[in-house]
Amino acid sequence: MPSLLFCGPKMAACGIVISIWGVIMLLMLGIFFSAKSAVLIEDVPFTEEDIRNDKNPPTTVYGLYNQVGINCFIAAAVYVAVGAVSLCQVRLNKRQEYMVT
Repeated sequence: MPSLLFCGPKMAACGIVISIWGVIMLLMLGIFFSAKSAVLIEDVPFTEEDIRNDKNPPTTVYGLYNQVGINCFIAAAVYVAVGAVSLCQVRLNKRQEYMVT
């Protein structure tokens, strides 16, 4: 039976730590983008032409804020998946320590 173990215990633990940090950071960014924080305006992808040619510029910018917030939540979900894989790797490494081959 093939082993699902593909990384060592230190790399798996590092993956868990990085995943936890990524989830916390991206969830906070997603919340702040969804709340339309003015500090994050530099990270919203729009140009002057987008605002100049639009009849209602705040609606367009608010829509972009929401889209970036959704992207942050999606990235946080990816970090949760990576953390779950890392946790499985930690458990497989612990189980392998007790097995005699």
